Amino acid sequence: MSEIRVIKKYPNRRLYDTQISSYITLNDIKDLVMSYSDFKVIDAKTNEDLTRCTLMQIISEEETSGHPILTSEILKEFVRFYGDSMQAMMSRFLEHSVKLFMEKRAGLKSPLNTILGANPVSLMQNIAEQNMDSWKKSAKTSVTEDKETSTSSISIG
Repeated sequence: MSEIRVIKKYPNRRLYDTQISSYITLNDIKDLVMSYSDFKVIDAKTNEDLTRCTLMQIISEEETSGHPILTSEILKEFVRFYGDSMQAMMSRFLEHSVKLFMEKRAGLKSPLNTILGANPVSLMQNIAEQNMDSWKKSAKTSVTEDKETSTSSISIG
């Protein structure tokens, strides 16, 4: 297993790749993501993990050029989830949905599907149905956990 590549971010916003001993750009970090390389971006002074923040910068740049993935309506809904009681559940749902989508996407790209003529529309419908099932299960689990927490707190008091 390879060691995680460490990128240091300095106060002047420059990024330094410790593996190659050189300054790099956000495009270089995007290339690391695209090549499935393990890396971590840390603040050079405090060692705070800045990986998520750096990835958000890349997403922001991608969203402002070309063809965005996230519509304004989706982004508004995301903003509304911050601080909401369902924030953690939404995070898990999104992560699960993206993983499921990537698995289906890999299947769609397989040579066997090309030969058999897999229908992308039916695949997308299948993904949407699986996401809804997952959402329903997750919502039921959350309600059950809330009831168990309420019951246990009542019996303790």
